[in-house]
Amino acid sequence: MHTFDASPAISQRSENVRLVLNQMGWLLPSPDGIAMCQISGVYSHKAERTATVTKSIMIGVDLAKNVFQLHAASLAGQVQFRKKLSRRAFFKFMAEQPPAVVVMEACGSAHYWAREMIRLGHEVKLIAPHYVKPFVKRQKNDAADAEAIVIAAQRPEMRFVEPKSAEQQSRAILFRARERLVHQRTELVNALRACLYEYGHVVAQGVRQIKRIEAIVEEPHSELPELMREECRDLLDQIAALTTRIKAKTAKVQAVSAERDVARRLQTMPGVGPLTALAIEAFAPPMENFRCGRDFAAWLGLVPRQFSSGGKERLGRISKAGQADIRKLLIIGAMSRLNWLGRKSIPESSWLARMTARKPRMLVAIALANKMARTIWAMLTKDEDYRDPAQAVAA
Repeated sequence: MHTFDASPAISQRSENVRLVLNQMGWLLPSPDGIAMCQISGVYSHKAERTATVTKSIMIGVDLAKNVFQLHAASLAGQVQFRKKLSRRAFFKFMAEQPPAVVVMEACGSAHYWAREMIRLGHEVKLIAPHYVKPFVKRQKNDAADAEAIVIAAQRPEMRFVEPKSAEQQSRAILFRARERLVHQRTELVNALRACLYEYGHVVAQGVRQIKRIEAIVEEPHSELPELMREECRDLLDQIAALTTRIKAKTAKVQAVSAERDVARRLQTMPGVGPLTALAIEAFAPPMENFRCGRDFAAWLGLVPRQFSSGGKERLGRISKAGQADIRKLLIIGAMSRLNWLGRKSIPESSWLARMTARKPRMLVAIALANKMARTIWAMLTKDEDYRDPAQAVAA
């Protein structure tokens, strides 16, 4: 009777299994027979056969200044826990939690907390508040908001906001600071126009009318009382100070845009200046999030609003969805190409020339802004400078 020694075959099979486990990131079996898995440099005993940590809990966080409301549920929707924590206790509690999906509304301080949660190893998702509101049940409170955040995040068709980096937020703050100064100056100019209107002086809108306003205030034969002149001079001094600060902010915007390769590339397109380039860098999500340029234009609200029903397509004015600052600056840049000076650079046989000849100027400006948005998507996804279509065809 022949005997068969199976030890070499078993040894060979064990070696093959060992090689496969090593390729998957698993270490050698421990003496107690439980394999050890290496994940992100941390060794842990695992009874499962998966080599990656699956996040099985979703934690919804209703943010505030001092009190944070948490609602945790499994991916199947079963409630795990509800907690109300202080600011310090919240950070400590999340540091002790295993990796989970953390969902927050895209509101104040959300991007800061998103960066902190990512450092702790969690996966972060931000939701626009108006997408969460339909899921709030009955009474509106922090606990109901946290629960609604989790329910909204579990929808497969939900859209999320990309968390911003610290540098991206700093550029956004610079942009907002300049806009705030411009709004304050416009308010003072309108207040000055209103004061002069009470004495029969009608002045057109715009900061360009400051010279005319100064002439009216300093006119010796005008019927303005001396007290009125003093108040107008005080408003003029405030406007001059704000103008100086706006120029300083504009110079800083130009300097920041010159340092960035993306901003430099964007400024190669006609109608895009340092301010528009900074706004796109600060507020727009990564272009890889959009499938095509049309999706980016739709995100900016530069497409018609639909009122379609019953198979009939009804299109209205632009939707004005998404980021308003980029949309406004693109339309302003498009209008600059359609004024009397910009029209000289438009080729006669181009699409823009044909549109200008038969459509209202504002409609053409919005169509051009839509085309600019699609071109910006192509430039940033392909890492290319702007190429004039007429020159590209000629080449």
